[in-house]
Amino acid sequence: MLGERISISLEPTSMAYSNFTLSKVKTEFNLVTDETQDLFATVPLVQPSKLLTEILREQLPLASAINTEKARSELVVMPVLMEVRRQLQNQIAIFSGTSFEVESSQGLEGRCDFILGRSPEQYYVAAPILSIVDSKNENIPSGIGQCIATMLAARLFNERAGQPIRTIYGAVTTGNNWKFLKLEGNTAFIDMSDYFIKEISKILGILISTLNLKVEMLAD
Repeated sequence: MLGERISISLEPTSMAYSNFTLSKVKTEFNLVTDETQDLFATVPLVQPSKLLTEILREQLPLASAINTEKARSELVVMPVLMEVRRQLQNQIAIFSGTSFEVESSQGLEGRCDFILGRSPEQYYVAAPILSIVDSKNENIPSGIGQCIATMLAARLFNERAGQPIRTIYGAVTTGNNWKFLKLEGNTAFIDMSDYFIKEISKILGILISTLNLKVEMLAD
């Protein structure tokens, strides 16, 4: 009715992973960043299988033509991660688009594009989680804050499961371009190098190294 006063109550909204910028995640979690290191310079190359080579030959042009995050994720990123799983004799788990609710009070909630874990269990996310991969359409820098937030959530998840891990790895990728990260203590290391899909042997080597190394547990 005319003249009737309407009152609207706005509840505070929780911050999902996708709301974190690099600046905000550093401030919220008292992190420092190091962008000066070539983190994976000595990682050995891993040759792709004929299967992955053929998949990428066929699907890369299609992903580029469709040019959406979903297409790049399904047609490029997932086949690369499946190759990693095959190379490691299916002893890792891959979760895609999984809800990962760890600590809502800190904004560590929402969906992760890809979670990679040491356990081969595929029916639920089990500790230890070792690596997070975030898929973006075209803008790598805009995804770095989100990726670090999910890495922080993975570390907290491992700790609560009684399997604290010293180092958590992450990657932000457009499918064509891959940027890798490492989280140790309160420092987020952002690799100074970018890797492109034509360097698939290096990308596979890095991903496998983050999952195949002896897991370094934190002391009690």
